[in-house]
Amino acid sequence: MVENKSFLAALFDVSFSEFITTKLIKIIFVIGIVIAAIVALFFIIGAFVSSFWAGLGSLIISPIIFLIYVLIIRIWLELIIVIFKIAENSKIVAEK
Repeated sequence: MVENKSFLAALFDVSFSEFITTKLIKIIFVIGIVIAAIVALFFIIGAFVSSFWAGLGSLIISPIIFLIYVLIIRIWLELIIVIFKIAENSKIVAEK
């Protein structure tokens, strides 16, 4: 069995025997959601400053763009996880 190192031990492991990306992926996803929400909020505020109708249009468009952005982030992060899972499983197969 592979022992799980602490985050700092895995971070400074120069042999790269433990992946930290799989541990950070949840935090990266939350950061992506927060950034998407902030961008959407600024887009709505900026549109309302410009004009009422632009603001009204941004209230309709911003949630759609937000959901698409979060979907794209999720797909990319899942692809990264799949690549790391393939690497971990390949290591297990190679050890056997």
